[in-house]
Amino acid sequence: MKVKTQSKKVNKAWLNDHVNDTYVKLAKREGYRARAAYKLKEIDDTLSLIKPGHCVVDLGSVPGAWSQYARRKLSPSGAAVGALNGRIVALDLLPMEPVEGVVFIQGDFREPEVLQQLEQTLSSDRGFTKVDVVISDMAPNLSGIETADAARIAHLVELAVDFSVQHLKPDGALVVKLFHGGAYSPLVKLFKETFKVVKPFKPKASRSTSSETFLVGVGLKNSRGAGAEAGTEGAKPAVINANPLQT
Repeated sequence: MKVKTQSKKVNKAWLNDHVNDTYVKLAKREGYRARAAYKLKEIDDTLSLIKPGHCVVDLGSVPGAWSQYARRKLSPSGAAVGALNGRIVALDLLPMEPVEGVVFIQGDFREPEVLQQLEQTLSSDRGFTKVDVVISDMAPNLSGIETADAARIAHLVELAVDFSVQHLKPDGALVVKLFHGGAYSPLVKLFKETFKVVKPFKPKASRSTSSETFLVGVGLKNSRGAGAEAGTEGAKPAVINANPLQT
């Protein structure tokens, strides 16, 4: 398949590689909104993170490929529609097309009203439901200025870690995207300080030319008790940046 464009600003080689990419074709065939679904799938297949009955929170969920994957993992038959054994809450600043069975909250989860929506969604007759797995494919728009980009990347990962400490079960897991560079080593250190088990991961679906990689943390070293201390007192305003170019 060839891509025709008259724009000099468009990288034709990249576009042609993209549309001919194995995972792009697979995503289209299997009904995923982005090839990113296969990055999470490989991580999950290796580490068995998402299981039936789990509660999953997807941070920076647009366009929804990770939520789609989680939804299928919580389906008794692995289907994209129908019965769901568990719950999924997706969060993003941008609107997301509905994924059956996924509750979507648009906004910044550190804002009081958004956090209240989240906690209401996670509530049950038995009280607040802690989260089993937090998945975050958040990524900033990179400027090319190494120090600035490192700070943006670190900020997003730190937000995901803080959210996880507040909301995860003691044996829960966090998956984040990050990039090799100035922010990488400090973020690995943060994960090791926070989680009992830390595993770096470069899925096959992640392009070999990209510095993108993933970090998985399992089991909180110091659980704060989700729900009891998940309020907003003293919280700093923070923004979950949407990732419209999730690939």
